[in-house]
Amino acid sequence: MQGLGNDFVVLDAVRNMQLAQLTPAQARFLADRHFGVGCDQLLIVQRPSRPDVDFRYRIFNADGGEVEQCGNGARCFVRFVHDEQLSDKRSIKVETQCGVLTLTLQDDGEVTVDMGVPRFKPAEIPFGSDSEDIIQPLDVNGKSVDISVVSMGNPHAVQVVADAEAFPVHIDGPAIESHPRFPRRVNAGFMQIDSRNAIHLRVYERGAGETLACGTGACAAVVAGIRRGLLDSPVRVTTHGGDLSIAWAGDGQPVMMTGPAVTVFRGEIEIPD
Repeated sequence: MQGLGNDFVVLDAVRNMQLAQLTPAQARFLADRHFGVGCDQLLIVQRPSRPDVDFRYRIFNADGGEVEQCGNGARCFVRFVHDEQLSDKRSIKVETQCGVLTLTLQDDGEVTVDMGVPRFKPAEIPFGSDSEDIIQPLDVNGKSVDISVVSMGNPHAVQVVADAEAFPVHIDGPAIESHPRFPRRVNAGFMQIDSRNAIHLRVYERGAGETLACGTGACAAVVAGIRRGLLDSPVRVTTHGGDLSIAWAGDGQPVMMTGPAVTVFRGEIEIPD
């Protein structure tokens, strides 16, 4: 499946519960674009472990590491369970590592995800800083840059740039992703402000590199822009893979993300032990 070009292998561990025991090595195999299927992330649809939700949702990056959240994947998740007749609900609740998400399939086929309330304290990112200021200095490749740190259930460092397309994402992205001030690494976002309600965004994701789109990165960028007084909700986020709509009413409120989710193909593959 794909959401704005951010592509996923989605596994049904509701019907085949053995898939819930997938190892990091097997995840890397499936994600490999030459020897496996190929994807940015692997999504596993599981039965819930608690009675107040419909499913459990697990995410593995292409490097085999399990992560907390994936916005584009969440949209694909609800499309998958609906198309595969695992649920006939238009709105479902899903448990993740970072809490419960509410996912709603709209009449036009797009999906709205309640991404939860963003967090900003450095310890919650986690990020090494004694300050909770929205703008934080960070040494990157011998220069100081201003970033805003946001957790959308996973960590993000957002930088405002003059021209996202021309920016050296593949040079500064890895340096920020693995910066020692981010002990669990971080997703690095590079945001170009087009207007009060529109941005261009590129994201270098931890464990995956630059992707065509990043749902949580779009949410983090909009939240950072609104808190810095640069943006007004709702915001159109243009990525290499297409557009998302992000709405946020301010501190203490959840971020709402709306965008497409598309099934590309279905198939079977033998997974090595």
